[in-house]
Amino acid sequence: MANPFQFIQQTRAEIAKIVWPTRREVMLTTVMVFIMATLTAIFFALVDLGIRGGLRGVLSIFG
Repeated sequence: MANPFQFIQQTRAEIAKIVWPTRREVMLTTVMVFIMATLTAIFFALVDLGIRGGLRGVLSIFG
């Protein structure tokens, strides 16, 4: 097991390797997440409407 001083040095060396995203990259990624979430919500709403319509049709025949 390494001593605490060596652990702190290694930790600082690893932290120095971190590359933070730019503001533009963060904004672009955020916009893409919102777009994908919206498209996914629309897709599942359409699937829900289709299943609901089909189920109502089946139940009206047998009900």
